[in-house]
Amino acid sequence: MAVKIRLARHGAKKAPYYRVVIADARARRDGRIIEEVGRYNPLTEPATVKFDLEKIDRWIKDGAQPTETVARLLKTAREEA
Repeated sequence: MAVKIRLARHGAKKAPYYRVVIADARARRDGRIIEEVGRYNPLTEPATVKFDLEKIDRWIKDGAQPTETVARLLKTAREEA
């Protein structure tokens, strides 16, 4: 099973916020998830990024692949920590 670390969109029209989730690569964007590992709100100034880095590192070690956007957010989160 190919597992991805990706964003799931929530919120209202023109007011999105995102949950960082572990999901099967074949699942829909907002469909079935395995686990929620963080949140991202691009509308706050500065953007709010909260991750459970321990869970994300465990999933990456087990073979989960982050999407490009999540990889960029992870890089900035690790630099701040």
